[in-house]
Amino acid sequence: MALSDYQRDMEGCSRCSSCKWVPFNQIKSWRFAKNCPSICRYNFHAYSGSGRMIIGLSLLTGRSELNDNVAEIVYKCQLCGACDTACKVYRDDIDLTEVLLELRAHCVEQGFLMVEHMAMIDALKREDNVLGEPKAKRGEWAEGLPLKDINRERCEVLFHAGCRYSYDPDLRGTVRGAALLLLEAGLDVGIAGAEESCCGGRAYELGYRGEAENYAEDLLSRVKASGARILVTPCADGYAHFRYLYPRMGKELPCEILHMTQLLDRLVREGRLRFREQFPLLFTYHDPCHLGRMGEPYLGDWKGDKLQRPMSLKRAGRKGVYEAPRNLIQALPGAGLVEMERIREYSWCCGAGGGVHEAFPEFSSWTARERVEEALATGAEALATACPWCVRVLRDASREMRAELPVYDLVDLALQAAGIAEKERV
Repeated sequence: MALSDYQRDMEGCSRCSSCKWVPFNQIKSWRFAKNCPSICRYNFHAYSGSGRMIIGLSLLTGRSELNDNVAEIVYKCQLCGACDTACKVYRDDIDLTEVLLELRAHCVEQGFLMVEHMAMIDALKREDNVLGEPKAKRGEWAEGLPLKDINRERCEVLFHAGCRYSYDPDLRGTVRGAALLLLEAGLDVGIAGAEESCCGGRAYELGYRGEAENYAEDLLSRVKASGARILVTPCADGYAHFRYLYPRMGKELPCEILHMTQLLDRLVREGRLRFREQFPLLFTYHDPCHLGRMGEPYLGDWKGDKLQRPMSLKRAGRKGVYEAPRNLIQALPGAGLVEMERIREYSWCCGAGGGVHEAFPEFSSWTARERVEEALATGAEALATACPWCVRVLRDASREMRAELPVYDLVDLALQAAGIAEKERV
């Protein structure tokens, strides 16, 4: 696709500003009524979904030219999808997120690049991860665990750790714990170890389409060779890209794709994993963008007038993963759940996505602090989530604010509740 393919979407934008707000019938207070971090932070229309639609149309029709200032506005966006979800409540013939992604690709094609993003792509090319860590160390998190090596043998369940879990030392126990939980349930689990690569989704979001396709092709070949019936990942970004981006690029994976919370929820309901330890805390849950509204499966592209597009092909954020994480919290003995005001498809972004964390760290941190404030307003004793990038920035924000709000990965909670919290931890 190209920016020109979305000309009618951009022309159809009525400048109503619904993209800036949680849909009105979902608003619970003025304080947490807005949905777009970019327009909230920079308070100028160009930074909204609608504003970027105007930019795209102006560039496409030759009324203005791309420059560094315009490109910076394009890049100061987490690509969280909140504007698209809100827009579709009123105008379901507009695919706002796709326009934002095409604007990124257009900037790259025209040579308007962010130095920080170029460093990420260079890291991908050198080490197959966006963090620039040594590829040879990618599988070190699994040392000592009885996991199969899919480079030499076949397995039933292929576990894809993802970049952040593979290298972030603070999350080392979490990713090991995820594998331990699967082994505890008696699953036949394999990993690629040092040969695992990035899913490529971040490259796509930054506008580097060719790199994204290369990584999709790599994983597709590994899944086929492994013979895996299920691919499971604890990374929300990877999950969204496997479910939506890969099939859209013609690289659909020949297996069931599950996020870790979905598989854990299934194992608990089947009685194959039991939660025994008490967890007497009141939690609130943060919906990761890529697990929630951006985690919808690929539904197929509609050719023709989008006003005639059937509901089954409209990606409106409602078919993401919302129940499984909440089921897990409610299954914790003694735990309670209280919801924030902006939840499910209307959740506020953690701030880490779309290359913002790397290129505009202050903006990323501001966004995360806003979410921590919303969590604190619930009266919850702890914040739980299900994405390594969310865990990273929300923990950092909580510390910066000196908030008494611990941030948990749901894998850690499940591990402790199952009574194997101290096994094989590093």
